[in-house]
Parts: sequence; C-alpha cells; structure tokens
Amino acid sequence: MSTSYDPKRDPSRFDETSARAVNDDVRSVPQLLGDMVSEVTSLFRKEIQLARAEMGEKVSEAGGAIPGIAGGGALAFGGLILLLLAAAALVSRVLDLPEGWGLLIVGVIAAVGGYALIRGGLSKLKATNLTPTRTAEQLSRDAEAAKDQVR
Repeated sequence: MSTSYDPKRDPSRFDETSARAVNDDVRSVPQLLGDMVSEVTSLFRKEIQLARAEMGEKVSEAGGAIPGIAGGGALAFGGLILLLLAAAALVSRVLDLPEGWGLLIVGVIAAVGGYALIRGGLSKLKATNLTPTRTAEQLSRDAEAAKDQVR
C-alpha cells in the first residue's frame, strides 16, 4: 500500500454530475482488509518497540540511583548503630536497669520502627509503578481504533 499523495486518487474530489465522491481505488475488499491487517500489525509492532524503549528508560533511571542509595545507606546504618547504642546506655542509666535490658528495650523499639518503614516502602514499590502507562494507554486506543475499522 502506497502512502504517497496521488492527485488522481484524491479522496476529496467529487463527481460534479452526481455530487458524490469519486473513488478511483480499484482494490478489492479482501485486498483492503489485507492492507488494514498489515497496517495494524505494523502499528502494534511499533507500539511494542515504544514500550521496550520506555521500560529501558525507567530501568536506567532506577539503576542510576542505586550507588548513591547504597553509599548513603551504609553510612546511615553505621550512624544508626552508634545512636542505638547511645540510646540503650541512656535508657539503662535513666531507668537504673542493667545494660542488657536497655539494649533489649531500644532494640525492640528499633525493630518495630524498621518494620513500619519496610512496610511503607514495599507498599510504594509495586509493579504498577514500573509499567509503561503511556504505551499501555496508546495500545488500548489502537486496539479500539482497529476494532472500529473492522466494523
């Protein structure tokens, strides 16, 4: 199927005697349907390529953040250990408890806080946040358009 402009096959031309559009296309219905199927197939292939490119873009964005997150996490972890030890010593001294009890109290509080943070982070990290939404919407519109063309 040619997509170049041909003035002889201009769909806006009218037969002035009958006031109807002139159709110089001599292709049969099966040929037209075959052309439509090949065009829709080509469109879906291009949409899949777009989805791959969009997913690659999202993975690159996420991958670039990993070294900074890892370094910051390691440094923060060391600082957190020191702060927890200091908090345990403070609890032991203020409540007049042996050091072991202070460590246990602070450890339980830290574990509960860590669990809450992990649950919150996992709720934000869902597969739906990583899906190529623009491409999915476009594929849906293309499918609807293809269905309309067949009708």
